[in-house]
Amino acid sequence: MKIYTKGERVLRIEAVAQDTAELDCGRSLDRFPRIVNQVRVILERFTKALSGIDQCFISDETLEQLPAPSQVGKTKVGGIDFNKARMRHVTAAVIALSASPQGFTASQLAARVRDCGASNYQARQTAYDLKKLRGKDMVQRIGKTRRYEPTSAGLKALAALLVLRDKVIKPLLAASTETRPTHGSQNPTALDNHYETIRAAMQGIFRELGLAA
Repeated sequence: MKIYTKGERVLRIEAVAQDTAELDCGRSLDRFPRIVNQVRVILERFTKALSGIDQCFISDETLEQLPAPSQVGKTKVGGIDFNKARMRHVTAAVIALSASPQGFTASQLAARVRDCGASNYQARQTAYDLKKLRGKDMVQRIGKTRRYEPTSAGLKALAALLVLRDKVIKPLLAASTETRPTHGSQNPTALDNHYETIRAAMQGIFRELGLAA
């Protein structure tokens, strides 16, 4: 995939096939239309994943239902506890694999989770975690294959969960323990200013509720 800007307001994304043998549709000239179609599918999957991550969103209802158990076929599976590091690693792995041209297998997911820091993550855990994500309609099986892909709504929700925890809640809670005003950065961005405003407001909320900061 190639991404580059054209002018100030145009972002161009291209799919380039260096070795068409990997597309599993032949290499002869008469297969050219099929090759082009396969590359188009790759491009569309990538842009769809990029859009879901960029415009992530999770509703209150989804947050409420995450810890509740769900059903996959005849199997009852547990809910999703995002406070556990293992589930956060799985979430990051699913997002990373969301643009894979043909989806991903359980073994590919397990390998990616181990790369994220869960070195002892096993295949049986992968199968169970996939079922939990499928039970919440965040991940689906591709046809009758053993490959998986995140749903559009699932990808947005998973990305939102990571962003909220790592980029909003975690840094704000860490900053709220500072009772003295911070000097801030030398060249603050608009985001830095928003963080500082919310941090100061959180200290006021903590005081009103009697919470230790």
